[in-house]
Amino acid sequence: MHHEKRGHGNRSWIKIDQEGNSEVLELEKATIMRRCSLPSRDMRLLDPLFLCPSTILGREKAIVVSLEQIRCVITSDEVILMNSLDGCAAQYKSELCKRLQANKDQSDDLPFEFRALELALELTCLLLDAQVKGMEGEIYPLLDDLASSINTLNLERVRRFKGNLLTLTQQVQKVRDEIEHLMDDDGDMAEMYLTEKKRRMEANIRSNLYLEASFFGKQPPKSAPVSPVGSANGTYKLQRAFSSIVNSSSLMSSSTSGDNIEQLEMLLEAYFVVIDDMLSKLLSLKESIDDTEDLINIKLGNVQNQLIQFQLLFTAATFLATMFAALTAVFGMNFADDVFDHPSSFQLIVYLTLIACGLVYFGFLFYFRYKKIFPL
Repeated sequence: MHHEKRGHGNRSWIKIDQEGNSEVLELEKATIMRRCSLPSRDMRLLDPLFLCPSTILGREKAIVVSLEQIRCVITSDEVILMNSLDGCAAQYKSELCKRLQANKDQSDDLPFEFRALELALELTCLLLDAQVKGMEGEIYPLLDDLASSINTLNLERVRRFKGNLLTLTQQVQKVRDEIEHLMDDDGDMAEMYLTEKKRRMEANIRSNLYLEASFFGKQPPKSAPVSPVGSANGTYKLQRAFSSIVNSSSLMSSSTSGDNIEQLEMLLEAYFVVIDDMLSKLLSLKESIDDTEDLINIKLGNVQNQLIQFQLLFTAATFLATMFAALTAVFGMNFADDVFDHPSSFQLIVYLTLIACGLVYFGFLFYFRYKKIFPL
């Protein structure tokens, strides 16, 4: 029986070009790796079978994006999106196609890869923000109910929400850390400007072709004698032309790269502020849960102290009642004594014993108050 090797089967991908046209393709990982010059470890980030953290990687010819349910490869002229059944891929495709077709006749400051990356960040922030707001709407009323009425059902719901809150906080934290890592590294941001790299590569190719045509087009015929002075002058002119082209190209690329790094940094900073605000809300929510837990522990401690106080009073009363019962047991024995000849004497002893027990009990109470065991 033939078994298909894991990772080598065809998967469904959505290709979106610069004009906003999309089509569904069945591609292998190896095909995408060759097409976009990606290593195999980058393709594992796009595999839904692997639970990978949120990642944005800039490569030579592509940007690898793995943000929650949005997993795609962005090049300078197309987006290869992992087709999924959760609706995020369809939403990304429809929104990107709509924006590209709407801006087809309009000039946009952002290159194609930045617009695709911006939409991925935007949808990720919208998805996480919806989860944060939903959790806030459920947890805050539950904490108010729990603070006023402690019961097992509310405690179990808070425990479940606390686990979900921890998972969501980790997701938001990973997205925030990834954006912050990109903003701190100018080299990574410069690597992500694919359109400019492609333009520089094409310009270098044209320059090389121009130099080759200029050099070989002015070669003297083989039959004519070659003057050493003329040859040296031609070589010198060629070197000067080549160095001037390289210097102008490098200066243009460095200035353009600096502007684009600032442009990308502003884009990332906008979404960093949004994701950082979500993280602050989640941390505030966690603090509210911790404060409610502290309040519950204080209330439970207070109830426990009241039970201990009641137990202490009950123990003192039981001790005195035992003393009174011991006295009655002594007089209940069958022995001869002058006290039994006078019934009023027995009643007097019983009354005196009750008074003594009452005085001892109040003595206990004043002792507890003096020791500040509990207020009375």
